[in-house]
Amino acid sequence: MDRARIASIADRARAEGRSALTELEGLEVVEAMGLAAPRRVLIGGAAESAAALRAAGLPGEKVVVKVVSPAILHKTEAGGVAIVRNSPREVEAAVAAMAARLEGRIVEGFSLNEFVPFEPSLGREVILGYRLAPDFGPIVSLGFGGTRAEFLASILRPGSSTLFLAAETADRRLVERELSRNALQAILAGRLRGETPAVGEGELASLALTFLEAAPVLAAAGILEFEVNPFALSGSLSGARFVALDALGKLGPLPEPLLVDGRRGVVNARSEARPVAKIDRLLAPASAAVVGVSEKSVNNGRIILRNLLKSGFDRSRLYVVKPGSVEIDGCACVSDVASLPEKVDLFVLVVPAASAPDLLAELAERDKAESVIVIPGGFEEKAGTEAITARMRSALEASRSRPGGGPVIVGGNCLGIVSGPGKYNTLFIPEHKLPLRSGASDPVALISQSGAFAITRLSKHPRLSPRYVITCGNQMDLTIGDFLERLAEDQSIFLFAVYIEGLKGLDGAKVLKACRRIRDSGRVVLVYRAGRSAAGAAASASHTASIAGDYAVTRALLSQAGVVVAERLDDFDDALSAFALLRGKERGGRRLGALSNAGFECVASADNLGALELASFAEATSRRLSEAFERAGIGGIVDVHNPLDLTPMADDEAYEECFGAILDDPGVDCGLVGIVPLTASLQSLESGPDYAGDLGREDGLAARYGRLMARIRKPWVAVVDSGSLFDPFARALEARGIPTFRSADRALAALGLWVASG
Repeated sequence: MDRARIASIADRARAEGRSALTELEGLEVVEAMGLAAPRRVLIGGAAESAAALRAAGLPGEKVVVKVVSPAILHKTEAGGVAIVRNSPREVEAAVAAMAARLEGRIVEGFSLNEFVPFEPSLGREVILGYRLAPDFGPIVSLGFGGTRAEFLASILRPGSSTLFLAAETADRRLVERELSRNALQAILAGRLRGETPAVGEGELASLALTFLEAAPVLAAAGILEFEVNPFALSGSLSGARFVALDALGKLGPLPEPLLVDGRRGVVNARSEARPVAKIDRLLAPASAAVVGVSEKSVNNGRIILRNLLKSGFDRSRLYVVKPGSVEIDGCACVSDVASLPEKVDLFVLVVPAASAPDLLAELAERDKAESVIVIPGGFEEKAGTEAITARMRSALEASRSRPGGGPVIVGGNCLGIVSGPGKYNTLFIPEHKLPLRSGASDPVALISQSGAFAITRLSKHPRLSPRYVITCGNQMDLTIGDFLERLAEDQSIFLFAVYIEGLKGLDGAKVLKACRRIRDSGRVVLVYRAGRSAAGAAASASHTASIAGDYAVTRALLSQAGVVVAERLDDFDDALSAFALLRGKERGGRRLGALSNAGFECVASADNLGALELASFAEATSRRLSEAFERAGIGGIVDVHNPLDLTPMADDEAYEECFGAILDDPGVDCGLVGIVPLTASLQSLESGPDYAGDLGREDGLAARYGRLMARIRKPWVAVVDSGSLFDPFARALEARGIPTFRSADRALAALGLWVASG
């Protein structure tokens, strides 16, 4: 790859005041990458064509005449492309006709190009592009090219036609794996019935990898976008090669604060300056201080102080910055930041936005805190606050060059953090409105850009006690990627549940690398990516000052890194419940064994398999089930099927025995049990005013299934499709470690995500 040549081409265009490369310059860039392009010559008009054609010596019976214009992007539709015989007279006539047709438009000249023969059938034209994304760095896209490209992209399943790759994380193994699932590769490799291969299996991967290698070089040259459409596949299988027929490039300044050196790739200078190791002090502080605590009323600062104490934080090393006060809630008060008796690991700033910059500056200048949680908003998301934001950033950046390295900042517009190891809770939510479970925490880290998203998840999952709950707010300093990168080292965390609205400069690349590490260690990252539409992006920016990127790209790159991407909020909630409870169960197998006492639920299960498939029961399993039917007195009305309909006649014992037999089958990888609890044969109710309850009995279904969940290593979920009267039954199952849902489709979706996470 000729890096100097690529830089020279971009510099020349920029020196001429242009923001785009011409097609000829684009083809030069292609050749500098080491890829093929047609031979060509530039002329000013028809009068030069004959002499230029003779001098160029273009081979073949035909030549291609094209207009050269920065204002005409779609040359074919504009009449700016003609294929004619390779003769001076016909070329001259074609150029003259084209010039007349485009009169009045910006035309810089015409090019005479070697004609590259290729079969214009599906898959023989490839579009390959690069762009510098502010969040993920250099991105390469590969898909069907030519005039069919947009149509195919609109009708094919997302991800099956266009492949997106991040230069920071993609390697040959990843590229080949993703291409194996791609429709374009299937066609070119002759995988369709009756098709012969058009190119070797590795050729398309090599083409993509060349672009991936070139992507940082293009970025270093200030080429922000570059696209070849099409690369045409020319020649037979043994001698086939991809030839670039058209190329376009867009020039511009690099998005701040990105730096590029062409070899190392794209670097976020601000990210490298952050002392992210201080996240350890942030999450497990030995000392803390709070400013903004009211002595006479219960404001947000007072709520945070009380939540810290409630969590068990050491009162003797918890300080309140409050002039004129001696003590609040048993904690010593100091008059100002300078009077703090020690440099605290954690400082919680709960003051109006207008006061925050000065306090933050003083903390940094006096080196009084290792980390700061900035609760107030009103910085980047509100118009007219640019000066406040600049003051905060200036103080922070200045502190980074001092010996203490300055504090790391969470927020602003941050709801707070809950840390099990740190024994603290800085959420400004009253304990009686959000009671958090005490005792041992679950191996879960909930990382959310939105504080409201985090607390609603906690409220909806009262049995869940994450090891960490981190709300990032505006990410003015610490980012989602910083937390994932640091916490990836904490092997006590099994599930990372992440809510993202927008990613700061190059933080997407950091997220991808951290997620791959987590996934490679056998753990799970679950993500919901908000702000997918233009309206969603605008709503995101209105409250967190983050601009959402292209969702299709984000989803593809996260999936490649092994992330479980939830498409809906319900999917995220269901996966959060299921994954927290299924930890330690097997993953990867897709063969489902299903059982219910309702025919409709069996049908619904079969209709909503998604990526799962129904298992075939072994003979031994069928015999075992038939014997269980006879013992339960339902042998005359029940046959062995999958899904298995036990009918409302089945009692607790039959339910346990039959589902246990299904899960024990070696051909079953995972299971679903549907329980319609209204039948008289099941013990599923708490006591009420008119009846004695049977829910807590050890021979009841909840207890039986609790024992089954403890015995079986295969993952399985339960469905309780009924009204609120049976909420206690569903809770009893969950209390015994069984992921429980109120409809079969949601249960299967969650189970499918668990299986896919393997």
